[in-house]
This record gives sequence, structure tokens and C-alpha cells, in this order.
Amino acid sequence: MTDDATPAILRYAAFTTRPEGGNPAGVVLDAEGLTDHRMLAVAAGLGYSETAFLTAGAAGGAYRVRYFSPLAEVPFCGHATVAAAVALAERTGPGRFVFGTAAGEVPVEVDRGADGVLRATLTSVEPRVEEVSEADVDEALALLGWARTDLDPQLPPRVAYAGARHLVLAAATRDRLARLDYDFDGLADHMRARDLTTLQLVWREAAEVFHVRDPFPVGGVVEDPATGAAAAAFGAYLREQGAVTAPAVLTLHQGEDLGRPGVLRVELRAEDRRIRVSGAAVPIP
Repeated sequence: MTDDATPAILRYAAFTTRPEGGNPAGVVLDAEGLTDHRMLAVAAGLGYSETAFLTAGAAGGAYRVRYFSPLAEVPFCGHATVAAAVALAERTGPGRFVFGTAAGEVPVEVDRGADGVLRATLTSVEPRVEEVSEADVDEALALLGWARTDLDPQLPPRVAYAGARHLVLAAATRDRLARLDYDFDGLADHMRARDLTTLQLVWREAAEVFHVRDPFPVGGVVEDPATGAAAAAFGAYLREQGAVTAPAVLTLHQGEDLGRPGVLRVELRAEDRRIRVSGAAVPIP
């Protein structure tokens, strides 16, 4: 494809079985020859939080994948990975794919459920969890309009990574999580300076059930409706904190406050530090 050609742009909703739920993603399965400028223009024109651009690799089932928000390239995106894998499965059939991303290789398995819906499971790159300074936490809270007393003391702030960096902040109540009104430009500057992709704001409903929200101003989006990369990072965070013990399967509810409810399944295995994130994806008409 030449750069001035118009690529076929597919639209999928990830982490949902309904087109109006979950997180919309753009998918370009045949991105060969597209320049960075063209990919960014396509992503900006589409306006979704991310669009995935795929080029076929040398081996069967292997693809090079790049992810663009409306403002910039990001190293990894979970919901666009799920969407792209399901789009590939609709073209070639369910099975195993390997996505070569800027963050590393990400295997993805796609299966068709008894309900006929395709579901993808990605395996993250090796995760890590980092301490965060009190000053950085205070600045982030001020930009969010949160107080220290709004935090859950059982889940301390950390930066977690499983392909992209996310600041994890746990709310003490569901009401605090529901009220999101932040300084968009200020938080974007704060996050760029610290190489953060989103904030992973969470509230624990039960031992293995969480509600989450992800401000994404660095991508030009107020809030990401369902965030697979952050879900993987959060799984690593919970294990690091001893908040869950592997093997475990977590359920993350996201998008409810935006009117786009989605469900992310996060699996931790005792024998593997990598995190598995699963969800359905369906075409958007």
C-alpha cells in the first residue's frame, strides 16, 4: 500500500459483546507502506483512544503491530490488541497469533465461544512494579481533585508496567471513583514528564472484583473506556502487593460511568509472572 492510499479501517468494540459497549478501537490489518504521519492521521481522524496498524511477519500468525492514539504513538494497547486479534480471526479463523510490539512480543489466542462470540486472550510482556514518590502522588491527586483521605490505605500508589506505564491509585469508595473531573492539560503534562500512559483508578468491590477508570489525556482522550494494558499492569501490581495470590482470576468492570460497560478478565498464574488479559470484541456497524 502506498502512503497516499486509503487503508481499510475496521472498527471494533473490545471487552464487550455489544457494539455500544466496551472500548472502540480502529484496526488496519494491511498497513504495509503507511508512514508514521499517515498512521497518526488515520488514528486522529477516527478519534478512538487507539488504532492498531498491522503488517504481516515472516512466520505464519506473526504480525508487527503499532498503536496510535489521536495524538501520538503508544508502545502497547490491550484493547486494540484484542480488537485486532479478533479481526484477524474473522479473516483467517481462530487460533494463535504473535504480535511484535514496541514493548515486546505479545502472544494472543482467539477462541469462539458457545455463544458464537470471538474472545481473545493476550499474554503480557514481563511486568514490573515501581515505587512512586510522595510528591508525585500529591501532585497527581491535586490534578484529579482528590485528597489523601480518598485513597484506600490497603492498596498504596505504585507505577505498574506490563507494556506501558500506569500510575495505580485506589479509591476508598465507589462514589469517589464515580466522580471524575480533572485538570486535563495539567494531568497530561504531569504524565508526559513521568512517561505514564494512563492513570489506573480502581475501587475494590470484592476480593477479586474491581471497578476501574483510566484518564488518558496524553492520548487526547479524557477517559479510556476499557484498558487492557492497564489491566495487565494492575494484575502485576496486585500480586506485588500481596493483595491477591496466584493462581487467581480477576474481574475488572470498566466503562460503566461512561455508558460503555465492559468486562476484562485478568488471569495470574503461579508459574508465570506474565499477566493474561481476556475479552470479547465485536464489529461496530
